[in-house]
Amino acid sequence: MTKKLFLIALFLILLALVLSFKSSLDKAVKNSQPNETPVELLLPENKIGEKIIYDINLGKICLGTSSFLRVDNQELNGKTVNVMIFQTHLAHFTDKEIIYTDPQTLLPLRVERNITNLMLRENIIEDYDQKEFIVTINKKKTIGFDEQFVIKKDEPINNAILMPQYVRRLAELNIGKEFTANLPTRKITIKLISIDEIKVPAGTFKAYHFESTPRQIEIWISADQQRIPVKIQDTGKFGYTLLLKEYISS
Repeated sequence: MTKKLFLIALFLILLALVLSFKSSLDKAVKNSQPNETPVELLLPENKIGEKIIYDINLGKICLGTSSFLRVDNQELNGKTVNVMIFQTHLAHFTDKEIIYTDPQTLLPLRVERNITNLMLRENIIEDYDQKEFIVTINKKKTIGFDEQFVIKKDEPINNAILMPQYVRRLAELNIGKEFTANLPTRKITIKLISIDEIKVPAGTFKAYHFESTPRQIEIWISADQQRIPVKIQDTGKFGYTLLLKEYISS
């Protein structure tokens, strides 16, 4: 009888160890899966015609202007997509980007970019495969060799230009809220750190203040229903700032 009880106790101990190991293994597998809890975004709004104009400052010097324009939806590979145009005008330099995005996730699907620097021109096409987590970049130059890059990531790929548009669609805006942005060249964490009062050429705004880790970008969006990106600070190697100059609603 004693031997039988011993065997039963031994069986129960082994069963508990197996169940504990399985639970730990399941948890490890679950934690290793990318995008287990995707960031919740607000439903897309009809902002066709919205235009945001910025001064580009380097310190206190205004170098030129940038503008963001939301245009009519288009068809891309049989799917209706959002279309945004981001343009930059500096002395002897222009940069126009047409950005096609998924309406629900705001993930980029294609970027068509035309750059003119003095007499040099460069056309860049970025095609995003968000199922395979691949971005293919083709560059055509008036001088020099054409180039192609293929970047493979481990989860859906974000676009740096879209970050101000992305944070304004976050469903929750509580201090400490953070999410990961998987950019083609690096992964950053963007966190809502404070609510500030900031002054820009368009006026004074109460704004949500986001900051990235590693330091690459800071974003302020107006703390109201429109959530306008009123200030965008590059905290990387360039150090420029976009300051809201004019806002034209849709």
